[in-house]
Amino acid sequence: MIAVSGQVWVSLISLGGVALGGVLSYLVQHRTQRSVERAEERRQRIALSETRRAERLAVLERFIEVSAEAERCAYTRPSAWEDTDDWYLTTRDVMYRLWVADRLVRVQFPAPVHHAAHAHFLDLNRTVWEGLPDGESVRDFLEGNRSDFLDTARAAMS
Repeated sequence: MIAVSGQVWVSLISLGGVALGGVLSYLVQHRTQRSVERAEERRQRIALSETRRAERLAVLERFIEVSAEAERCAYTRPSAWEDTDDWYLTTRDVMYRLWVADRLVRVQFPAPVHHAAHAHFLDLNRTVWEGLPDGESVRDFLEGNRSDFLDTARAAMS
């Protein structure tokens, strides 16, 4: 065997140390970078989730607000009305906004929430335009599907 001088061994050990240090440094930097990327992805998912929740709350608020206006129209429904009456003109605008709000619920929420909202919409539409049989209460007629909608919406927001 060839004898290797001490300087060569020191140089080889030094070179090995540099290589090992470089590999370890690369691994630590790579792992740190992945950790930062995962944290950023998690932050973005949370931000997106919060934004969607805020959008959903705005849609619910709009639907609830307009359905309350439609209920007021149902309560004030005259026994006879013309296309030029103030009640009709106001109610037509309210019911159009309720129709739009119902469609927004469909876009933003899962099917069970939309089905509950749409059932409430149909009750309001019938009550406003057709009225109820004598002796039947608007409040009692609307309560069932309104409560179902609110309960379903609350469950979807949880």
